[in-house]
Amino acid sequence: MARNRKHQSAAIRFGPALKALVLCLLIGGSGVGYVWQKNQIYELGQQIRRRELDLAALQSQNESLKRQLARMCSVSYLEARNAELKLGLGPVPPQQKWLLKLPASGSATDREPNPAPPARALTQR
Repeated sequence: MARNRKHQSAAIRFGPALKALVLCLLIGGSGVGYVWQKNQIYELGQQIRRRELDLAALQSQNESLKRQLARMCSVSYLEARNAELKLGLGPVPPQQKWLLKLPASGSATDREPNPAPPARALTQR
């Protein structure tokens, strides 16, 4: 006797629908994952671009500060600043300079300790 649909099990009736649902979820999930990945790549590219611009700005600022430091270390700038602030600094007088003789290349026991610390480059007048 032939069996009709009423007597089929539930697994047989819902099998094709379940397969179609799983297949749709797989394709839809893959599409959503692809779009999400593309969005992440775009966001990371934007971050890299912003950070490269920040790096270029910081390098430019660094160069500018290097030039400013070099200018501020020049003798003419220091003399002008000394006069502006009225510090009274000037060149070292000859009586404050000490000439040290270098010992001959001998052992470390032949050397004598330095008698005084070295003189400062700028002194008060």
